Amino acid sequence: MKLLVLEDNVSLSKVIKRALEKEGYDIDSFDDGEKALNAIKDGYSCFILDINVPSLDGISVLKEIRSYYKDVPVLIMSSNHELDKIKSAYELACNDYIKKPFFIYELIQKVKSLCTIENKYLQFSLSCKYSFIEHVLYENGEKIILAKKEILFLELYIKNLNRVVSYDELETYVWEGEITNLDNIRALIKRLRKKLPADSIKIVTGLGYTLSNEVKLV
Repeated sequence: MKLLVLEDNVSLSKVIKRALEKEGYDIDSFDDGEKALNAIKDGYSCFILDINVPSLDGISVLKEIRSYYKDVPVLIMSSNHELDKIKSAYELACNDYIKKPFFIYELIQKVKSLCTIENKYLQFSLSCKYSFIEHVLYENGEKIILAKKEILFLELYIKNLNRVVSYDELETYVWEGEITNLDNIRALIKRLRKKLPADSIKIVTGLGYTLSNEVKLV
């Protein structure tokens, strides 16, 4: 999973980045609110935001995040103990709040609780399954290495199989905010379909893609 960290204390930011990377997360760190804001469409699974940062405060960044993503977890951290700041964060649907100073272990546990992968595999058939932990597809026990965009597409279904992934969402998450087109999206799906059982990926005309009813989270 890719996480965004907004923290202007360079030393603390490095500590957070190293600690979370040891837990297997991919971390992009920012020390400026405007820079973080410009990156929020780049396909993050969780946001960790300090309130008091240069250019644009964490509450404002949170507000913009919620205009794009309703369900992506957001953890607010700050040494500011004022009730109105905490209240504003929760009114904007932050998922949790941690006060500075804190133990890194405490932060890691909060992140894990927000970003837990409840199921380890996406099972397409008895012989074919994708591992969310290893980011690898297995066919009859043999590893099939996937390209980054193929992995990102499958991980859109970590929490919910019964959803339609829109073209806009594919552009935001799989292409990490870069502008793409339908030809590129169709080419990605075509490559992925060659590696999966027949009819695993269904097109929903005019909307996007979903997975077959035969696919299970296990």
